[in-house]
Amino acid sequence: MEGWNQTISGFFLLGLFPPTKIGLLFFLLVILIFLIAFLGNSTMILLIWMDHHLHTPMYFLLSQLSLMDLMYICSTVPKVAVNFLSGDNSISLVSCGFQSFCFLLTGGSEALLLVSMAYDRYVAIFHPFHYAILMNKRMCLLMTVGSWLSSSINAICHTVYALSMTYCKSRIINHFFCDIPAMVTLACTDTWAYEYTVFFSTSLFLLVPFLGIMASYGRVFYAVHHMHSSQGRKKAFTTCSTHLTVVSFYYAPFVYTYLRPPSLRSPEKDKNLAVFYTILTPMLNPIIYSLRNKQVLGTLQRFFGSYVFQKV
Repeated sequence: MEGWNQTISGFFLLGLFPPTKIGLLFFLLVILIFLIAFLGNSTMILLIWMDHHLHTPMYFLLSQLSLMDLMYICSTVPKVAVNFLSGDNSISLVSCGFQSFCFLLTGGSEALLLVSMAYDRYVAIFHPFHYAILMNKRMCLLMTVGSWLSSSINAICHTVYALSMTYCKSRIINHFFCDIPAMVTLACTDTWAYEYTVFFSTSLFLLVPFLGIMASYGRVFYAVHHMHSSQGRKKAFTTCSTHLTVVSFYYAPFVYTYLRPPSLRSPEKDKNLAVFYTILTPMLNPIIYSLRNKQVLGTLQRFFGSYVFQKV
């Protein structure tokens, strides 16, 4: 067995579904979710790019969120589908590293982008007359580039470390994608120092931003509650509650999964929670933002209305 482990050049993913009829049903459900997420996020990016009315800081950041969600779900679900349909759960070392990098890149970028979106709403409510100055194009670009760049550095460091480890145990990863914490358990070296690095990285990219967003929105909701205009209060509350819903869906399972001590972790529980933030959240984000946003719905109606009219 040891010789077999030493010569193999990749890993085996246990996957997400059992090879049964129930597994096939869940597989079809995930494919449906993937198609909805792909169509929803692609549509959001297209609408924001085409309609000049949506060329504002808030919608620019929203288009980046849709792009990240699109990359997020595309980095995991296609490989899950290929493995399930082919019956071959193997993944090469290069593919595993690329998948880990994409997952860490989009995960960290989205966590930081949500902070930028919270700051955008904070400025819009507390400094409306200075909004155009504080949230200019340069600031939006700095926020976006900073999110991508810092997350890419973090992703490269973790991915390089994971690929450079010596794996003398089983090469079977109890997950449906190459999640680095699941890979670390297969290493034959002591990884306690790296686990502290993961804790620090998770705190920096997830916990600190999450606490900052919660504190910011606590003040925002307090201010909204004391607004004199009921219409303004309703509009502000709707916008902020939408963003807060997305934040909760994204951060809560992530923080719970990666900040628990290794002794309290369960591979099956981690895998089930991963379904939430890698598959469900990318589908829910465009639905939440489009169904509760009159401008996006108006743009959607104008776009499809003009398209149908041209066809007729």
